[in-house]
Amino acid sequence: MRRKSKQTLPPKYLLFALSVLCVVMIIASFAMDLSNTPLNNAVGLVFTPMQKGINTVGDWTSEKIENLKNIGDVLSENEELKAEVVELNDELNSMQLEQSELENLRELLELDEKYPSYEKTAAYVISKDAGNWFSTFTIDKGTDDGIEVDMNVISGNGLVGIVTSVGKNYATVRSIIDDNSEVSAMVLSTEDLCIVHGNLQNMEDNQEIKLSGLKDQDNEVEVGAQIVTSNVSDKYLPGILVGYVSTLDMDSNNITKSGTVTPVVDFEHLQSVLVIMEKKTQVSDTEEQ
Repeated sequence: MRRKSKQTLPPKYLLFALSVLCVVMIIASFAMDLSNTPLNNAVGLVFTPMQKGINTVGDWTSEKIENLKNIGDVLSENEELKAEVVELNDELNSMQLEQSELENLRELLELDEKYPSYEKTAAYVISKDAGNWFSTFTIDKGTDDGIEVDMNVISGNGLVGIVTSVGKNYATVRSIIDDNSEVSAMVLSTEDLCIVHGNLQNMEDNQEIKLSGLKDQDNEVEVGAQIVTSNVSDKYLPGILVGYVSTLDMDSNNITKSGTVTPVVDFEHLQSVLVIMEKKTQVSDTEEQ
């Protein structure tokens, strides 16, 4: 004999019944003012801690969301500030370059006024040999600009060197500090002749070049005397400042003196120069005529 199957209430009906019961109890609570009843107190004991926990979690979540928002705002502002810093640095660098160019141009103008009898053209240094010093370098002017070999080059307060080779739009300059350089010079105050020799090792050690063959029989030349290009130089125009005597000693022949000269040009930071558009041979020919 079969046993009768046990009837069970479907879950969806059970859930519906419980929901209806809860609604009825809530309505009854409001209608009957059960605020002080045991049932209400029991419900309070259960739901009040739950509500506090929910509020605490909600507050914590809101705080974290607000913090994340603030962090996002800070990161965004930080990126904007970084961009502004880069822009300001670019502007500062540009201003410093402009200031440097203005100072160079001012120096060239003052140098141009110092030697007013010579026609000159300004040129920028575009490359140099390896090393710390501008012993040989290239400028951005050439035959198209009237530059010729043996033209004198000046900068700062005096003589830089001489043009040794020329292209259409460039020229190579050998400075007076180069080991292969020799300048016929003289002491400005006494007009005693001497030779100034380039010496890179001396420049590296003491920022000086060599002086020799000075006939100072009256011992009038002292440390600090100005050395300029002489009238008898075959390539250098006369009267251009070379530097100042820094050391001086009598040679073993007891006739001439040798020593060192501190150049007036900063051969470590050359940026622009003036090329004198006349050559010594041209000036000499004009004077003879």
